Amino acid sequence: MKPAPPVTTMLTAAKATDRSRASCSARSATATFLPHGSLRCGVPLSEHASATFLPRGSFRGGVPLSEHASATFLTVPRLFLSPPDVGARERARLLEAFDSNWIAPLGPDVDAFEQEFAAFVGAQAAAALSSGTAALHLALVLLGVGPGDDVLVPSLTFVASANAVVYVGARPVFLDSDRGTWNVDPGLVEEELAARSHAGREQPAAFIGVDLYGQCADWGPILASCAAYGVPVIEDAAEALGATYRGRPAGSFGALNVFSFNGNKIITTSGGGMLTADDPAVIERVRHLSTQARDPAPHYEHAEIGFNYRMSNLLAAVGRAQLEGLPAKVRRRREINARYRDAFAGVDGIGFMPDAATGRPTNWLTVVTVADPTAVRLHLESLDIEARPAWKPMHLQPLFADCQRRGGAVAEEIFRTGLCLPSGSVMTDADVDRVVAGVLQVVESA
Repeated sequence: MKPAPPVTTMLTAAKATDRSRASCSARSATATFLPHGSLRCGVPLSEHASATFLPRGSFRGGVPLSEHASATFLTVPRLFLSPPDVGARERARLLEAFDSNWIAPLGPDVDAFEQEFAAFVGAQAAAALSSGTAALHLALVLLGVGPGDDVLVPSLTFVASANAVVYVGARPVFLDSDRGTWNVDPGLVEEELAARSHAGREQPAAFIGVDLYGQCADWGPILASCAAYGVPVIEDAAEALGATYRGRPAGSFGALNVFSFNGNKIITTSGGGMLTADDPAVIERVRHLSTQARDPAPHYEHAEIGFNYRMSNLLAAVGRAQLEGLPAKVRRRREINARYRDAFAGVDGIGFMPDAATGRPTNWLTVVTVADPTAVRLHLESLDIEARPAWKPMHLQPLFADCQRRGGAVAEEIFRTGLCLPSGSVMTDADVDRVVAGVLQVVESA
C-alpha cells in the first residue's frame, strides 16, 4: 500500500473542464485520496493530490482565482470517528519487543502491561487477552454462568455485551436506559430483581453493567441492589477507561471488570482486552483458561475446555506505550467535547448525551441528538467525515427479538436521535470546526 500523499497543490487550466466541474465544486467541500488516474467531476487526479476547492475570490501567491480561471486544490484528509492515536513511543516499544524475539502470547511486555494496567485502575491483578469480548466470555465462565441462566444486560450497548451471554448458553434479559445518563436505569435493576424475588423466581446468574460512551453507570444503587439479591456483577468498561465515578476509576466496581483495546478505543493494542479482579487467584484461573487450559505436564495435558485468548507480547508492548499516554488522550477528548458544546450552544435542535453529576466521563465519543441524524450523517459522509448512529438497542436486534426486557422506550429514543461525531484525540481544533460546519449546514437549513 502506498503511503498517504503529501499536502500539495494542483493547478488545472482548461475552461471547459472548469465548467464541467462547476456543479461539483459548488457543493463539494472535501475529497478523499483516490488512486492515480482516478477522476473526480471529470478531472483526472495525480497521485499527489485530492482536495477541496478554494472559495471564489481566494488568493494564492497574490493572484486572485476567478471562477473562470484555474482551480486550486488543497488536500483535506478524511476524518474518522475514533482513529488510533499512536506515535514514536509506540513504535519504539514495538520494535524493542520485536528485536527481543518475544513474539508469542507471553513475554516480559505482557507481564509488565498487566501490572501497570492493574495499578492504573486500582485492581489487584489483571490478565491481558485477545479482545474485550474474550474478557466478557471468560468473566461469565468464571462465574459459572451456563445454560438455563439469565443475565441482566443494558439494552443500549454494543452487541458483544450480549453475545458473550449466548456464548455460555445463557439468556440475556435487557434493561432500558436512564434518561439522565443513557446508562442502564438503576431503578429497573431493582425492579427486575425485586419482581423475581416476589414471584419466587430464580435470580439472574450475573449482571453486566456497561459504562457507555466513556461515562460510568450509576454504580452506587446498582451495586446495592445486586448485593441485596446475591447477583454477581461484571463491569463492562470497554468504552470508559480513564473515566471516574465518585472519584473511583471505571473498571473498579465489578467482581470482574472488562476493558477493550480495539482500534477505535481511547487506547489501543490493535486488538486486545483486559480482565481485572481483586483476587489474584481468579486472574491465575483466567490465564489458565485463556491458554487452552493446558495442565502442567511435559506433554500437552488438558482436563477441561480452554480458549486461545491471550494477548501477544508485541501488542502488549504497544499497550504499555499507549497507557503512558492515556491522561493526555483523555484530556484531548474532553477538550473536543467541550469545543462541540461551545459551538452548538444555543442552536435549536442539537442536544448532547448528558454528563452525569456522579462522575467525570472521558467523552470517548461525543454523541449529539438531532431530529434527523441520518440526514446529518449522510451530509458529513459527503464531506469525507465519518459519523455513526448511536447504538441500536439489543431488544430491537433481530438476533435478540425473543429475549425478555424491561422498558425500552428511552433506548429507542436515543437510537432514533443520537449521532456519534468524530472524537479522536488526534483531531485538531480545525478538524472539529470542520465537523461543526457540516452539522450546522443541515440543522440550520431544516
